[in-house]
Order: sequence, then C-alpha cells, then structure tokens
Amino acid sequence: MSLTGTPFLCTLAVLCVLALGLPLVLWSRVRGPRAVRALARVFMLLFAQLTAVALVFTLVNNANQLYDDWGDLLGTADHVEHAADLGADGTGGMSLERLPRVRQTFGPARGPGMRAAGGVQVTKLEGRVSGVRGEVYVWLPPQYDDPAWRGHRFPVVEMLPGHPGSAKAWFGTLDVHEQMLPLMRSGRIAPFVLVSPRTTLVPGADTGCANLPGKVNADSWLSVDVPRMVMDNFRVQRAPQGWAVAGYSAGGHCATKLAVAHPDRYRAAVSLSGYNDPAAERTSLTGRDPALRTAHNPLTLLREAVAPPRISLYLSGQRGDGYEDALALGRAAKPPTSVQVVKLPRNAGGHTMALWRPQVVPAFRWLTEELDGQRTVSHRPPVTPPGPSSAGARPGAPASGSASPAAAARTR
Repeated sequence: MSLTGTPFLCTLAVLCVLALGLPLVLWSRVRGPRAVRALARVFMLLFAQLTAVALVFTLVNNANQLYDDWGDLLGTADHVEHAADLGADGTGGMSLERLPRVRQTFGPARGPGMRAAGGVQVTKLEGRVSGVRGEVYVWLPPQYDDPAWRGHRFPVVEMLPGHPGSAKAWFGTLDVHEQMLPLMRSGRIAPFVLVSPRTTLVPGADTGCANLPGKVNADSWLSVDVPRMVMDNFRVQRAPQGWAVAGYSAGGHCATKLAVAHPDRYRAAVSLSGYNDPAAERTSLTGRDPALRTAHNPLTLLREAVAPPRISLYLSGQRGDGYEDALALGRAAKPPTSVQVVKLPRNAGGHTMALWRPQVVPAFRWLTEELDGQRTVSHRPPVTPPGPSSAGARPGAPASGSASPAAAARTR
C-alpha cells in the first residue's frame, strides 16, 4: 500500500474511528483480573493515540510531499548503483557527445496534483555517468504539441525539493504547473519544460547535490544525466543557454551551487530560502567535514572562481532564513555574474510551502526575462505576493538588483 496513496489514507481514517469507538464500547465490558483489565484499557488508549498520530503525519506528508514512499520514510531505499570518482568535471573523462542517445519511456505520474494542467509524466532513469537510478518527472508547456510551435526548442527549468522532500513536491504542493499554465498560454511567461528529478538518493541523509566518491554522485546525476536525458527525449534547448535550476530550502542551496559550479550547464538559478553553508542541513553529507563544507559552499565557489561565471541568480529569503546568505553572494558577485536578492517580510510565513508557493510566479517571470535575453539592470524587480498564511503582509522588496558589491552593501 502506497504511503501517499488514497487507500492508505482511508485505512488510517477508518482505524482512527475504530480506535475512538473501542474505549466507548468496551471500557466497562472488559472482564478478567484487574491487571488484565488495566492492560486492555492501556492498549485501547495507545491504539487510539498511535492511529491519530499516524493519520496526522500522513496528512502532513501528503500536503508537503516530504516522503515519497516507504523506502524514503524508513531509510531503506538506496538509489546508488555505484559511485566512482568522476573527477572535477563530474564526467569521469567520458566524452558525453559519443555516448548513445538516452531513450526513455514515460507514463502518467500518480499522486496529488499530478493530473492537473495537462498532467505530469514520469520515467525511471538509470544514470550512465553518475551511477544513480531514480524517478524524473516532466511537464510540457501547452505550446509543446501546438503545430505552430513544431520547430521550436523550449527552455528548461530543473526543479529541486528540500530535504526531506519528494520530486513531486513542486507539482503536488507548490502547484507550479497549475500556476504556470494560464500565464504560459497568455504569453506572460515563457513556455518552459519543467523537470523534477529525485534528490533523495542516500538513506537518511541529504547529499548536498555533491559528488562524493564511494557514496553518491548526486552532482553528476542532476547536472549531467538528467539534462542529457531530457535533451535526448524532448524538443528543448541545448545547455547552458535556456537551462535553469530552481529549488527551495536545501534544494535552493543545491540550485545555487550547481549554477555557480557549472556555468557550462546552467544559465540561471532560483533559490527560495536557500543557504550557503552545507552544515545548515544537519543531515548533509557535505556538512559533516570541514573540507567538504568549504568545497561545496557556493559563496566560496563564487569567490574562488578563476573567472566570474556567466550566470544569473534569483535569491529570496527572510532575515535569518536565506536573506543574509543571499546578500553575501550579491557582494561577492562580479560581472558577468548577476544577482537579484528579494527580501521577504517576516509576516509572509515561515520556512514552509506557504512561503514558497506565492514566490513561484515572480521567480518564473524573472526566469522568462533572463533566459529570453531581455535582462536589464534597471528592470522592475519581481514582487512576491502575500500567500494564504500571510494576510496583510506587504510584498517582498528587492534587496539587490545587481551584482555590484556596492549596490548590495547599500541595502545592509
């Protein structure tokens, strides 16, 4: 029975009703010695509490898409076949152009929200370079099958969840495809192909989207295997032009790091409440070792880059939750690196989906300008509308509209 399926949820609901009714019906009817009666009544109370806790957990999990299946929840799933040392570029010296094309079969994705807005597709991918195997979800814009767009190659946004987090979360909780569909139809947002790969690869740990020989090659999975599969199966632009990566929380950290480390694979990145230091996530594999913390900190990567990467970053956060880290990246950036920092008000919500859902549209408006080559330093910055949990909140104001350290410093 699926962890996120309707049958499991209904079963728990029935058990909760049964657990509530048992004490009402049987409490005074229990027979036997005093110890037996006491034990039976304790069992009924524990049964009622456990079923209630399980139902609440399932509702929360379904609403936030934290754990996709039992393997993720129990820490028994392992999606790493092998983790060879792939070197600095994450390819292991392979000539990617010479590899056979990756042909995948896609089917309709199941779960909350997955059938909305034309439906989401899913495939099981075995990464030839990374040694990782996992699901990849893909949503195609309304123009994709339009005969008038037959020869058009579409831009791509690769979307990463937080930790713990399901690859379905962008669709099932943030409703990205439902929010984008009318805006793409009207031409207000570019028709992006949306891709969400599995990021929970190692039991009980956050990979930090890093290549760690002997453990996992998460970087190569996300920046090599998944993009190559998408380019081989869909009518999309070649990387890096037209390719962006976006994430929230731990996924925001990954999005920034991947873009800074691989400007040859991504042109832009969006980070919602992300962070720089991997140790901000207590289960991060890269946060447990001082050397790895430094090597996988996007701020360090940006400062120590041989040449400033030609990328654009959209970074949003509240004070104490991503905002200061975003400012630090803005101060470190030098042209052609561009950094847009958006400060969110404290009353816009906490570190939850309620905070990030209203930021989806502004972020994609920004991506439309960046990937269409229409960026101007003086353009009006995106505004984050208040979410359902932030009634009365004022829209988030930009903290920095350029990559200039001086401009960033003026906002402090």
